[in-house]
Amino acid sequence: MKLNNGFLAHNDGDEKLLVSTGAAKFSGLVRSNATAGFIIECLEKETTEDEIIAKMQKKWDVSDEIARKDVRKIIDQLRKIGAIDD
Repeated sequence: MKLNNGFLAHNDGDEKLLVSTGAAKFSGLVRSNATAGFIIECLEKETTEDEIIAKMQKKWDVSDEIARKDVRKIIDQLRKIGAIDD
C-alpha cells in the first residue's frame, strides 16, 4: 500500500499535514499527531502494515498490540478519505 498521489504530505514544524491536491474526492487538510505523521511518512513509499509496525517499534518502545492498533486505526481513517492505494 502507498499514499495516493492525490495527496501531498508536508511537515509543518512538529505536525505532519496531508493535503488533497484536488485530484482526490476528499477536499481538505488532515493534521496529524506524531504517530499518524510517522505512519504517513512510511506510506510515502510502498509498504505493508507489518513493515510500518516494525518501524514504529524501532522508533518507540511500544508493544506489538498497541502499534498494530494505532496503525490499523490511522490506515482505516486514511482509506475512508481515499488517501491510500492498496
